[in-house]
Amino acid sequence: MKKINSKVQPSAYECTITADCAVFGFQNNEVKLLLVKRSIEPYKGYWMLPGGIMNEGCTLEESVDQVLFDLTGLQNIHQNQVRIYSSVDRHPVKRVVTVCFYALIKPENHSIIAKNYVSEVMWCSLNDLPELGFDHGNLVIDAWAKLRANMEHNLTFGELLPSKFTLKELQDLFESVLGQTLDRRNFRKRILQLNLLESTNEKKKGVKGGPELYKVKR
Repeated sequence: MKKINSKVQPSAYECTITADCAVFGFQNNEVKLLLVKRSIEPYKGYWMLPGGIMNEGCTLEESVDQVLFDLTGLQNIHQNQVRIYSSVDRHPVKRVVTVCFYALIKPENHSIIAKNYVSEVMWCSLNDLPELGFDHGNLVIDAWAKLRANMEHNLTFGELLPSKFTLKELQDLFESVLGQTLDRRNFRKRILQLNLLESTNEKKKGVKGGPELYKVKR
């Protein structure tokens, strides 16, 4: 019987773990995506999602926080995990496993600058995205689907609404993000049936009729 050589080169076991984040911004009733232009190879000059290596001693959540700050100056934003990407050919130079996150913010609440190996940053319409480096086009598709699902079923909408809001404000947000007009009665019935909202027993001031204010249950 042929003896199998169990000695494997160390490089066969080497794997880099990265955290990438699809940061969606809501501006003028339109959802846009934050992109960074890479200034180093591979994919130098390509637009992509901000991302980077998980450093020793850091969690994935800590890593995505650090990456966003190091590349764009963004900080103190909440992220939700999308999924893990582990295809062996994701990176042209080495084996890279990525955990993708998404965030939903108001761009006017944050100062964004290009830092480190990023030459430019921009908010780009989802309808006009350039070709993205690596497999980030797939990450964007999955992050957008996860965002919409979380909004519809878990009422996860980042910082796009204040802590207390009316059902009309919630519906306006849904219509803008989902890109469709929703029947008022059906929307309110479905949202309340989720049992994720609770009344604050307060009325919105300065609005005709004083609509009731709600908040997400914690």
